[in-house]
Parts: sequence; C-alpha cells; structure tokens
Amino acid sequence: MEKRQIIDFNNLKFEPFDNYGVVVPGMSWHKISYNRENGGQGTYVLKMEPGSKSLPHEHTGFEEFLMLDGELTDPDGKIFKKGDFISFKPGSKHSSHTINGCLVLVFMRGINKAI
Repeated sequence: MEKRQIIDFNNLKFEPFDNYGVVVPGMSWHKISYNRENGGQGTYVLKMEPGSKSLPHEHTGFEEFLMLDGELTDPDGKIFKKGDFISFKPGSKHSSHTINGCLVLVFMRGINKAI
C-alpha cells in the first residue's frame, strides 16, 4: 500500500530537536507524521540524552506521550517511566529533564509555546 508507512524503531534517523526555532542541546527527534506547518499535528519519537532538559513550554493543544525507554522527570518531581502514558491538557505548562536519558513516542495536537 502506497499510503502506509512502517517505522522500524531499531533504525531511526534522529535530527536535532528544533521545534522552538533553536536546537535544544541533548534532544533529537525522528518525525513520523508531525508537521509544524499543519498546526503542529502529528507524531514523533523524541530522544533525550543523559542530563538533557526540555525548554519550559505551554501546550496549546493536547500533548500525549508514551515512555518507550528510560525515565523523564517533571518539575514537581513526578518521574515518568517506561510504559507510562502521559497526557497534558491545553494550557498546561512544564519542562522535563532526564538523568540517564530516555526515548519517548510523542503525539502532538498543537504547537507548544516556549515560555
């Protein structure tokens, strides 16, 4: 089928994460269907190297993600672990960091705003 895409998670090509107009150190992504030009809709795999941190941001739409590997910590101390599915509602704000690195499958429904 020509309109089907199969993703091999063992052979992803990651590019520097630059969704906010600047490259965020220690973060890279593999875009599956995410497209900023369509309002920030779609899916991508996010890789965070040990010690990396996301920029503080506000969700304009739902952001949901599945932890594929590693751990990710939010500012309130909540640790997301492999197998956790997290859903942030529009208007929520945060930034996350990882001590040992992580791999995350992200489902976006809107462009996040850096704060």
